Amino acid sequence: MMAKKITYILFAFLLMACRLQAAMILIPMDETQRNHLKAYGIAYWVLSQDVEVDWLLNYRGGSFMMQHSPRIERECQLRGVSFQVIADVQAAQILREISEPDVNMDVVKLHKAPKIAVYSPKNKLPWNDAVTLVLSYAEIPYDVVYDDEVLAGVLPMYDWLHLHHEDFTGQFGKFWANYRNAPWYQEDVRLQNETAKRHGFSKVSQLKLAVVHKIRDFVQGGGFMFAMCSAPDSFDVALAAEGVDICAEPFDGDPMDPNAQEKLDFSKTFAFRNFTLVKNPSQYEISSIDVTDTRPRNLTRNNDFFTLFEFSAKWDWVPTMLTQNHVQIIHGFMGQTTAFNKNYLKPHVIILGENKALNEARYIHGTYGKGTWTFYGGHDPEDYQHFVGDPPTDLNLYPNSPGYRLILNNILFPAAKKEKRKT
Repeated sequence: MMAKKITYILFAFLLMACRLQAAMILIPMDETQRNHLKAYGIAYWVLSQDVEVDWLLNYRGGSFMMQHSPRIERECQLRGVSFQVIADVQAAQILREISEPDVNMDVVKLHKAPKIAVYSPKNKLPWNDAVTLVLSYAEIPYDVVYDDEVLAGVLPMYDWLHLHHEDFTGQFGKFWANYRNAPWYQEDVRLQNETAKRHGFSKVSQLKLAVVHKIRDFVQGGGFMFAMCSAPDSFDVALAAEGVDICAEPFDGDPMDPNAQEKLDFSKTFAFRNFTLVKNPSQYEISSIDVTDTRPRNLTRNNDFFTLFEFSAKWDWVPTMLTQNHVQIIHGFMGQTTAFNKNYLKPHVIILGENKALNEARYIHGTYGKGTWTFYGGHDPEDYQHFVGDPPTDLNLYPNSPGYRLILNNILFPAAKKEKRKT
């Protein structure tokens, strides 16, 4: 009995000694991670506790490392996130490995949890938004803003803005042909027109242009903007069409300008140039930027993929951060805007993910003024063809979704600061 008791005591001392040396928590983001999506939520939560996080770019899928704390351990356990408690010497070895000049890895320090806004309508529409789904699943807090708040000037209060599935051209998503008798469509048109009049605009297109200008100024002043599905191309189309009526009669009560195409000003856009407007009000498309109608008809989830570009972590740390993942080939997914025709990209646009064979850019990034924008084609990374009225995706079924990881890379982007480490 005495020998057994001594063994237990020695074991307890050894465990305590290990804990004393265990000064860091490593959250791996490779295939060993049980829940990639909630791991981002842990990183955000740690930042909200005023604890800095090291983002280890290209190390085990873009892992996170932070000072050890029992609270962080408990939070990982509660959220089902895989983690390792490691000693200082192990953490130092990881950093030395990352700093080797011939290794495509680097460290970005995350300093402060960014304040997040989602531009989304307050009325109920028959589709969901991938960003709000994954933010809620990862337990990352956000505020919902829409036209009233944006025009009131709230955007400078935030670090990061997501644009919900939106049509910034004032054509109501061009749902008129198929859904003009649907109650949800009629209610949306009514509310948008009421908002336009309340702010002194005679048309919804004028209201949306004013909103687009506020968002543009937010980015120019240093904000981070992320947009998916129909928001990216409709945003740029609205900028190019400033002062030009591009809405057909069913949308605003009068014909579009017959010379609208010739009057577009591509110098005002973020990402796209030389595109052609789709003038038919019954065609579910805004411009030639989107590839949905021109893709091969034999594409399905089984053969539709795009590839993430591999950047130099030590030199191109921003695009490297935005493409962190445990896989490099991602399943494609459709949307009102599925992907962007590369022929219409401006020269400065950084392509983060593409289907080279189809000449499609799926995931792109750039700067505007002091800020940045990121555009991601498609509606829902885990629902290949999401139709109006389909139920929302249950992310409990996809905790390791590579497509959703790309969204969450952008969430942490505003918290990052590159620092030179001593070797």
